[in-house]
Amino acid sequence: MLTDFFVDFALLGAEWVLYLLVILSIISIGVMIDRAMWFRARDTDTELFTRELKGAFDRNELEHLRKKHGATAAIPILVALRGVEDTSHGPAATAEAMQAERAKWKKEAERNLVVLGTLGNNVPFIGLFGTVLGVIKQLHEMRNVSGNAGDVMAGLSSALVATAIGLLVAIPAVVAYNYFQRRLKVILGGADETAHVVMSLAHGREHAKAGGG
Repeated sequence: MLTDFFVDFALLGAEWVLYLLVILSIISIGVMIDRAMWFRARDTDTELFTRELKGAFDRNELEHLRKKHGATAAIPILVALRGVEDTSHGPAATAEAMQAERAKWKKEAERNLVVLGTLGNNVPFIGLFGTVLGVIKQLHEMRNVSGNAGDVMAGLSSALVATAIGLLVAIPAVVAYNYFQRRLKVILGGADETAHVVMSLAHGREHAKAGGG
């Protein structure tokens, strides 16, 4: 009974798998577009900003710095500005504030990337599954209906389409996933750089206050 059920399921063929692959490809493209738009303008020239940051500390123009970059989307700048806001509470509070800001943006950046990773790793198997179903159906039809070799080869070729479509969906997903992970690594590296600069300046200010007192 159970065997008959699975045979009947296999005889559905690969067409429904192809529809599934099309849906997964649309999801993959949607995630790529969403992440590409999100990552736009999230990086910055950290060397230029850190020079500006040091100058603002030296001239005591931190409020001007915050206003100038108040509308920025660059994560390294946002992390640094979060620390600047807490410098009056001491270096420890400054470090914690920047760490929290960094973690927040890291979580936001990774949103939906797991979808690309999952599709890249598993869609080829879905395509292969469709091919297996198509081959089973074709073999069943060969047994029940007499046909020439051309019809048989055409049926088998159609079954292999599912594997090809699976790879067509998976390869761009893997490439996009690796690309966005690399972008995130670079951006967070910039955030760490600006955070270290803020901490260095905060410690310098703290020592200056202690020496003046």
